[in-house]
Amino acid sequence: MKQVLEGSQAVAEAVKLARVDVISAYPITPQTHIVERLSDFGAEGKISAKYLRVESEHSALAALIGAATGGARTFTSTSSQGLALMHELLHWASGARLPIVMAEVNRALAPGWNIWADQTDSLAQRDTGWIQLYCENSQEVLDSTLIAYNLAETVNLPAMIILDAFYLSHTYEPVDVPEQDLVDRFLPSLKPKFQIDQDDPQAFSSLVTPNAYMEMRYNIAQAMDETISQLDSIEGKFHDIFGRRYGAIESVQCEDADIVMVTSGTITSTCRQVIRDLRAQGEKVGLCKIKMFRPFPIDAIRSTLQNANKIAVIDRNFSFGATGIFAQEIRAALCNLPRRPLVFGYVAGLGGRDVTTGIIESIYRCTKDTDVPLSESIWIGLQEVSDGRARS
Repeated sequence: MKQVLEGSQAVAEAVKLARVDVISAYPITPQTHIVERLSDFGAEGKISAKYLRVESEHSALAALIGAATGGARTFTSTSSQGLALMHELLHWASGARLPIVMAEVNRALAPGWNIWADQTDSLAQRDTGWIQLYCENSQEVLDSTLIAYNLAETVNLPAMIILDAFYLSHTYEPVDVPEQDLVDRFLPSLKPKFQIDQDDPQAFSSLVTPNAYMEMRYNIAQAMDETISQLDSIEGKFHDIFGRRYGAIESVQCEDADIVMVTSGTITSTCRQVIRDLRAQGEKVGLCKIKMFRPFPIDAIRSTLQNANKIAVIDRNFSFGATGIFAQEIRAALCNLPRRPLVFGYVAGLGGRDVTTGIIESIYRCTKDTDVPLSESIWIGLQEVSDGRARS
């Protein structure tokens, strides 16, 4: 059934359809609408989940670690400083192999205090062992949340569904909300591999000595590797039931492209229009949308990008002392190829600044007209003051 929903509401609808057992909630803008909607569902009797109102984001994830260890299907959501506060427990959840699902609404980190879109908060957690799926629109948000539960419970790793603040979390658009019986076909009841059981006593998250710890981390690495193939299989089942699939990446007119634009999140939708306009002008340009960032789909990236001459990566994030984070990963994925394209890294849209069709076209023109990147990171749209320095 079609409904007009915010991206935040699309998450909540998916959590309801997933028949989650425990929801742990602490409000932080701009994810608050997710847990507000779920609270309304509880008050109206539309969900039977235990709804926990906790005192911090750290407590929110701690509560779910306990619930998931007990065998419950769980959910929480957060943004920015809230995700940063969870950092310790992100490692705990993945190390304990708990299939927790969390919606993470990309918001800039402070200071300066900012509530608008910026991917640095989630990308700063890229080494914590969580699956990361970045979404372009509200339909993808709803679908990816359901897919994430199936995926997390298959490989026994936690998963983040990631959506841009306001551009997606607070924007309304038509969303196909599936029927409960169809979702039940796709996502059966949780049968946890690890859980507390009085009839089968086991030790959980206890001290591990050097003769076993490394193998535990290797097992997580293996599960991450398995996640890529499992996503393809799970999305195949999702497509059979609902007629939609997304893939770890999406390739748009890359087969003959001299230049490929690489994007994630809502910037992708704007870039699609630019690609259509440039193609109409005879330009050989393509688009590679990265949906799955962890695990990073290296083989698919190489297959899609290796025949281009130049790659233009648009990062709504930055790693201080290095470069935009997607550009880092693209360079690393391509570095061992015998023939590899030049990678141009662009930083744009930090703190919610608009990335317009004009900006994206200018990025394309700059890439086309420049033989080699003038720097590792090209910052787009900086405001200037009289001394020539960027405004702070």
